[in-house]
Amino acid sequence: MNDDVIQDWTDTQVPLQFGDSRDVRYRIIKAGTRLLQEIRDSDGTLIRRLELPQGMAIGKISIEASLRHVLSNVVTA
Repeated sequence: MNDDVIQDWTDTQVPLQFGDSRDVRYRIIKAGTRLLQEIRDSDGTLIRRLELPQGMAIGKISIEASLRHVLSNVVTA
């Protein structure tokens, strides 16, 4: 199955809760009826691929909020 790219790779620096930040890249894809956000480290290592809720507005604020949430969970795990 081919994935349709909704938003191609975007590089960003995500501020974490305790003053640190992390360089990541992400993209939004549509796989069938599912909307997915794929997050990778700056070196290309997969951090997380998660399904976005149906009807979620894909705006800069909502994407950055989900990135911070995922990275906070990964860093504290």
